[in-house]
Amino acid sequence: MRDMLLFLTRSLVEDPDAVEVEELEEDGDLIFEITVNQDDLGRVIGKGGRVANAIRTVAKAAAVKEKRRVLVDILD
Repeated sequence: MRDMLLFLTRSLVEDPDAVEVEELEEDGDLIFEITVNQDDLGRVIGKGGRVANAIRTVAKAAAVKEKRRVLVDILD
């Protein structure tokens, strides 16, 4: 799932080498923290958060297969 988030995020930004996805586990939930270049933050969040919500939806759909809860945070 981490690789999927890396692929999605890197395809959206101008500086794909700056994308980092950190995977944490807390109380059985998977938490993915995405960090991008400051200039690319708007591309990843999108107007009204639409792109960020789409990324979260894809991650949650993939988590159903593993029967886990997933949270995706985009860090400044």
